[in-house]
Amino acid sequence: MIILILNCRGFSIHFQLFDWSTRTILARGDVDRIELGDSFIVMEVPGRDPYHLDSDCSSFGAAVALILSTLTHPLEGPLDRVEQIAAVGHRVAHGGERFTSSVTINEEIIAAVRGFEELAPLHIPANLAGIEGAMATLPRTPHVAVFDSAFHQTMPLHAYIYPLPWEWYEKHGVRRYGFHGAPHCYAAQRGAALLGRDPAACNLVTVHIGNGTSLCAVEGGRSIDTSMGLTPLEGTMMGTRCGSIDPGIPPFMMQEEQLAPRDMDRILNQRSGAAGITGLKLDRAAFLARAAEGNERCLLALEMEAYRLKKHIGGYAAALGRLDAVVFSTASGEGEWLVREKTLADMEIFGIRLDRERNRAARSVEREERISADDSPVAVYVVHTEEEMVYAEEVAALLNGAGG
Repeated sequence: MIILILNCRGFSIHFQLFDWSTRTILARGDVDRIELGDSFIVMEVPGRDPYHLDSDCSSFGAAVALILSTLTHPLEGPLDRVEQIAAVGHRVAHGGERFTSSVTINEEIIAAVRGFEELAPLHIPANLAGIEGAMATLPRTPHVAVFDSAFHQTMPLHAYIYPLPWEWYEKHGVRRYGFHGAPHCYAAQRGAALLGRDPAACNLVTVHIGNGTSLCAVEGGRSIDTSMGLTPLEGTMMGTRCGSIDPGIPPFMMQEEQLAPRDMDRILNQRSGAAGITGLKLDRAAFLARAAEGNERCLLALEMEAYRLKKHIGGYAAALGRLDAVVFSTASGEGEWLVREKTLADMEIFGIRLDRERNRAARSVEREERISADDSPVAVYVVHTEEEMVYAEEVAALLNGAGG
């Protein structure tokens, strides 16, 4: 069974093609700068040099068509024809309470997902554009939505309900949902495997670091708490998002600066976090490099990020009662050692003892590494995010009748 996974965000699509009968990756790549001009595709096929092509993609539909034509390129592609693709899996950021598992996409599902757009404004529009583009290009192929929030639907009531008027939950679904479900699920699975234990016997804190960052408390393989909430804005400090702040700040600043609600939403989502502190528009690698070089504002932002990560890890250790491992998952490796070093410093009270040399050496995005000391009661691991593998598992399970 050949499964294509599409992860649409902002102005890009990350894709992976799996031969699920052998659990092997046939190709992976990205289309960048969709709708912005100067768009291009990069594809890697195992055993070959990366393939790069500049191509105008004025829409996500055009980008999906480019992916398919590249996958079937007579010289570069791993496929002979698009009909070999048995199913397409789509990452969808928010599923609300309605979607607690993956579903086959139809017009009703698309309409329901559109209703979550205000809860994930940076993600849902791109997710939907990719779905509609792919379904138009591959109309006879099953398309499956895999929801970021589904993994966290095992949180207990006391963890996901806000201390707000109860009717807000009943009428509007205002509660904590959580995101990054696939990375947290994958990190929890890998953490248990690295410990050599059954996932049902493990208590873990998983930390997914990227431009969007979140943490999860995992008890026996199930999410019992996570840092993001109703929207991906809650939680720890991020690249452009503020994370949790005094809720009195937005109305105060809206009055002081005469800001409309959408203006404030844009500021909190796109002009805050590390970007707000540094005043710089940097990708994560450039931000970490500037911090390592001693840039004052970048270093401050990094200290703020690490401090908030530390508080979340400590809080989740208390909530779990027993902590077996902390698992950092990331799609980038170079430079993240500094964040981990500052986050895990002075956490011996929780049984966490970092090996600084191991941590600094763990810069590869391809290897799984233990970065805690040999005598650390709590293990600390770094694993490369393979969330597309989780998406493919969900797609295969649904098509085989095991999914929801």
